[in-house]
Amino acid sequence: MSEGLIDLLALLELEPIDVNLFRGDSPKTSWPRLFGGQVIGQSIAAACHTVEKRLPHSLHCYFIRRGEPQVPVIYQVERLRDGKSYSTRRVTAAQHGNEIFSIIVSFHAEEQGTFDHQDKMPDVPPPGILVAKNSFKRPMFPETPEFIRQCYAIDLLPVEIGRYFGQKIEDGRIHMWVKVATELPNDPALHMCALAYLSDFSLLEAVTARYGRTLLDERMMRTSLDHAMWFHRPFRADNWLLYARESPSAQSGRGLTRGMIFNSDGTLIASVAQEGSVRERR
Repeated sequence: MSEGLIDLLALLELEPIDVNLFRGDSPKTSWPRLFGGQVIGQSIAAACHTVEKRLPHSLHCYFIRRGEPQVPVIYQVERLRDGKSYSTRRVTAAQHGNEIFSIIVSFHAEEQGTFDHQDKMPDVPPPGILVAKNSFKRPMFPETPEFIRQCYAIDLLPVEIGRYFGQKIEDGRIHMWVKVATELPNDPALHMCALAYLSDFSLLEAVTARYGRTLLDERMMRTSLDHAMWFHRPFRADNWLLYARESPSAQSGRGLTRGMIFNSDGTLIASVAQEGSVRERR
């Protein structure tokens, strides 16, 4: 583990302060705003504390205000429904008495289904081959940049390396191997919180990749507006996962992105959708 790597386990371990009320802390970083994945992951963790013997299967959320990393986040859980098969929770996150984020999480009791199908995983090089290949072509990209590991506790291996050097991806389809950089306990709910946490990272890149704009392009302003996610099959968030992303539309200062996340064996484990504000700085 790198020196200074944030403690993802501690980040997702909330402090109960009252019935249905929890407090979450933020890592000590120099970033001026909270990472959206943090409030998603912590909100799911808060909801999981109020549901027994069921795991999340979907979530839908909105980013309302910019969060401050120096201030703890208070999570209020509302128990909307507990049925025979499904439970529903609404969680609001607040700072300084103002809501900054709202999410509804649905939980499902395990059952056997009649139908079982999935899309095929894109044909991309596996992580081991990708590292060896990129270390020759782009010496600066053989592994995760250290600031990403330290500030987000995420390991990543991009497939389309050229987009970091201004290459335009005409169809907007980009791929990245990703996992959390912390080994996690055998708790399925915790792995879901961790996957939701990393699912928000650079998802809007699928919009700007069409135009040769990079993740660190200071001319661009990118802000997540909403986020939806569906969990399909079991996984571990600390194993390499393929995050396939695309952007079917962008207009009026907003861009829509979609993502599919696969295990390395080709199993589709989750789907993601997000709209964001994507603008050039004025």
